[in-house]
Amino acid sequence: MILIVDDKKENIYSLKTLLESKNFEVDTALSGEEALRKVLKRNYALIILDVQMPGMDGFEVAESLAGYSRTKDIPVIFLSANNTDKQFITKGYDSGGIDYITKPVDPEILLLKVRTFSRLYEQTQSLNEAQLRLQSEIESRKKAQEELKIQVEHLRSIMESLPQIAFSVDDSGKISYVNHNWLNYAPDGETLPIAHPDETDQLAYFLTHCNELNGPIEREIRIKELESGQYRYHLLRIIPIREDNKICNWIGTLTDINDQKLIESKKDEFLSIASHELKTPLTGIKAYVQLLERVIGKQDINISKTYIERAKDEVLKLESLISDLLDISKIENGQMKINKQEIDLEKTITNAIETIRETCCPNITIERQGEVFDKPVVADALRIEQVLVNFLTNAIKYAPESEKVLVKTSVKDKELCIAVQDFGIGIPIEKQKYIFSKFYRVEESSLKFQGLGIGLYICAEIIKQHQGNYGVESKVGEGSTIYFTLPYNQQNYA
Repeated sequence: MILIVDDKKENIYSLKTLLESKNFEVDTALSGEEALRKVLKRNYALIILDVQMPGMDGFEVAESLAGYSRTKDIPVIFLSANNTDKQFITKGYDSGGIDYITKPVDPEILLLKVRTFSRLYEQTQSLNEAQLRLQSEIESRKKAQEELKIQVEHLRSIMESLPQIAFSVDDSGKISYVNHNWLNYAPDGETLPIAHPDETDQLAYFLTHCNELNGPIEREIRIKELESGQYRYHLLRIIPIREDNKICNWIGTLTDINDQKLIESKKDEFLSIASHELKTPLTGIKAYVQLLERVIGKQDINISKTYIERAKDEVLKLESLISDLLDISKIENGQMKINKQEIDLEKTITNAIETIRETCCPNITIERQGEVFDKPVVADALRIEQVLVNFLTNAIKYAPESEKVLVKTSVKDKELCIAVQDFGIGIPIEKQKYIFSKFYRVEESSLKFQGLGIGLYICAEIIKQHQGNYGVESKVGEGSTIYFTLPYNQQNYA
């Protein structure tokens, strides 16, 4: 395709008509800027460029084209009616043009030049492409030879660096190589890991029947870890390596998916619990609405109010459960928003305490101890209040026989610390590290106390996004202290 660049439409028309009559494909541009935009998007065999144009003139366009690797080889013919002096012609060649034609133009001469330069450009492009193909082929062959030379060493290096168990098997079914992770499940490189008694030994079966298998295999198996004696789930993958369309050996991996299987189990358990937890308030709402239907005609206002209040309580429980589920979804999708601004943290703490006093058991006293935060802190007030309400709710729920819950505040090491202490059942030390995990519920309390096991996980994510820390201290039978910290501006607490 040939590009004609001229700011006068009549000039473009005449040249376009001439070239198209000789079966040349033609594109046009009415300015230097438009020409540059087109050249950067499409390939042209030749550019016929007017010298005098408003804005960017022909010389500037040619110089710009010469500066790009993609366009520097496109031949440019300058066409000018006025600039016929030698200095302009010289400038045309210096700016990257290969010819300079002055008007009036001899159509035959122009067509001859167009054919010649178009053919030269096409030949140049073909030679360049052939050279690139040849160079690519030479490099590919060199690379293949180098890779062939180091294939065995490279493969072993990779297999040793894998976090999975990795091994190779020859065409007779004999193990030819194992990485160091294999020895966590077998005493040596020739002995197979012990399979779970309830499962078929897929690995042994493969080695016995490898010659009968033509394609890759993938199975979940359980094998015994030597140190712990635990049977852990692994994903077995084995693929054949072929040479001349014949299997010469096999490469296999065993990926530990035990933790993933546990998470899936926890998720299934969570769905069961969530269904139960959501059904409970819905059942209550339905019951109170039915009772209201029965008494609504009896003009008993007090009973009606009681049922309405109880139904509202159930709605609030349902709303809280749904909010937690929505927060989990936002966290999973990276969409939980934290709107930080200067807040009165003392007011936020007070609001959380008042919320609990109004909605939870009135028999428990919430005491405030420690320093007063009288300087502004950069945080999301609603989210911090959500964390405090969750901590306080848990403290009251797991300490039903206690008379009080403590809210402790302090400033230390450039951090604000807020802790909630209860005097309830406590948490075993080996399980304390899991309480901020998703779907986790302490087994000793999961049957006695309701909950989805996601509240503290949400709190942990909120504190993380505030660049704070969190944790728990607890003794079984003596209660728990759960806390979080927030960074603060040292100038505010100097």
